[in-house]
Amino acid sequence: MNLVDSCGWLEYFADGPHADFYAPAIEDPASLTVPTICLLEVFKRVLQQRGEDAALQAAAAMHQGMVVPLDAVLALTAARLGSDLKMPLADSVILATARTYHAVIWTQDVHFNGIEGVRYPEKI
Repeated sequence: MNLVDSCGWLEYFADGPHADFYAPAIEDPASLTVPTICLLEVFKRVLQQRGEDAALQAAAAMHQGMVVPLDAVLALTAARLGSDLKMPLADSVILATARTYHAVIWTQDVHFNGIEGVRYPEKI
């Protein structure tokens, strides 16, 4: 399984310099885990920058993967990970989701630096 962090989705939708790095994970929806926190972050940013139609299209693309809601078990796991690793809330939810669903995290977020099971793009 794969899990693309919010920054990866935004990079892919904007066709940024690292879009090709994220493409294999995003374009394989059968192996894609999508935490609801990523759906929230991406929808909000695209809505602010490009409007509701673009935000709805982004959400529809994300729904091609397996959307994982934040339930009580994931919330408590994320709280523990966030406390232990001193991670921001959203990142701890993403990490908890990835570990629960045995997914590789695809990101360029430094908060994941040094954590097993994380893929970073090559620097440009």
